[in-house]
Amino acid sequence: MMRKLLDLVKKHRETVDYLFFGALTVVVNTVLFLAFDGLLKNELAANTLAFFLAVQFAYMTNTKFVFKAKFTKRNFLQFWSMRIGTIFIDNGGMWLLLAFGINKLAAKCAVNVLVIVLNYIFSKFFIYKKEIER
Repeated sequence: MMRKLLDLVKKHRETVDYLFFGALTVVVNTVLFLAFDGLLKNELAANTLAFFLAVQFAYMTNTKFVFKAKFTKRNFLQFWSMRIGTIFIDNGGMWLLLAFGINKLAAKCAVNVLVIVLNYIFSKFFIYKKEIER
């Protein structure tokens, strides 16, 4: 049983790595969100600041550990461009869930799940695609 699990992890290493570092990014994002929210007393401002810092963390870990690519100006700009697009989903989702009275931490976690899935698709098939094919 353990051997099958290890084979499965090995076969899907990139996805496992992405989920691991994605989870770390969620932790970074959430902790920063709570800290900034405590300081600023403004959920959307706190969310935006946390988002930008978490994106830089994600860029570094995705490039080095997940997709094992070189740090280039091209992938940096593409990564950030795609993530700038997801800030609208992130903040829009937060605004919507908060408007419905959802707890801010629950809203933050729910929105993070959607953003992680979208970011993986963008990273895998657009940003790092050419580098993976080389």
